Amino acid sequence: MEVNALTITAIVSCVISVLLAVFLLSVKSKNSISNKLFATFLILSAIDLSGWFQYLYLPGLSSFGMAKSLLSFLQMPFFYFYVLSVCYSDFKLKPKHLLHAIPFVIANLVMTPRFYALDRDSKYALFENYNRIWEIIYIHISIELQFIIYIALVFVILNRYKKVYQQNFSEASSKAFDWLFQFTLASAIIHSVVLLKNILKYTDAEKTFDSVQLLVSVLALIIICWYVFKALKYPELFNGINSKTELVPVSITKEVSVNPKEIELLTSYMQTKKPYLNPSLSIRNLAEELKMNPRDLSILINQRLNQHFFDFVNEYRIKEAMDILSDSSKKEFTILEILYEVGFNSKSSFNTAFKKHTGKTPTEFRKDT
Repeated sequence: MEVNALTITAIVSCVISVLLAVFLLSVKSKNSISNKLFATFLILSAIDLSGWFQYLYLPGLSSFGMAKSLLSFLQMPFFYFYVLSVCYSDFKLKPKHLLHAIPFVIANLVMTPRFYALDRDSKYALFENYNRIWEIIYIHISIELQFIIYIALVFVILNRYKKVYQQNFSEASSKAFDWLFQFTLASAIIHSVVLLKNILKYTDAEKTFDSVQLLVSVLALIIICWYVFKALKYPELFNGINSKTELVPVSITKEVSVNPKEIELLTSYMQTKKPYLNPSLSIRNLAEELKMNPRDLSILINQRLNQHFFDFVNEYRIKEAMDILSDSSKKEFTILEILYEVGFNSKSSFNTAFKKHTGKTPTEFRKDT
């Protein structure tokens, strides 16, 4: 049996995926449900990738091999659940989530009379014209449509998560959002190559098909290694919000009574107590300190002051940074020291916010003053 570059790459990808899955299942974490869901996704992905070297451990055609290949219908549902569990801290698996397995069940029912119920010789005869069998064409199209639908759903969830996060936390976005967006985008790009590979199955471009298949396996290996890197670099990656947290409406149709003293209280508190120096300040924390309802405070900031919570807080942080940068007695402070001092936790978010409020970078502002 010939072992080529595709086989080696697929085996390495499978081994890394399984090892990472075992690690996620064994490690103790507050994100245990997220870890379990992503571990399941990794195992399903490894099973799917193992199809590229199935001839080494499962030669010939078998019902087990077909059932194994149809498990690919479960990959995207588990990735979808994983995204929900990361974005929403109160996410739990429920009986209704079993509905996501319907495509998997239908695919197996479709293949029962056409494959599972046949004897060995009939299976081989059937697969002589494998890519022209309507059941196989149905499965390929179903998997592609399923992927598109779930990717769209994931982007909808991430969009809502980002909006809610901006209205409730003092950072423009969380590492969880950045990671999930990057991973989802990378997955979409890789799957577009997979789609090209599947289209080539129905052509005579055999050499091109082999090259694209190798490219897919290499890309899969890269994204798996990238996840391992992220997991090791950011062990506390996730900061979920409650799924019941609602967005403050863009416009309030019902008149909301706002006491001017509440704005004065908020402004005075921000100036004297400086809660913005806390890098993890949330609207819930601030509301508790002000003895206000979090939603009322959110409406006050978003509608009456016309700012997202993170813009509102960062405005105070930037003013604090400007004071330090303008103070000649604090010239020895580095930009990195200043950004941590005023409540930021990353250089990129500090530079972006500073330029947004002043039109200059922190270095340019210090030089001009």
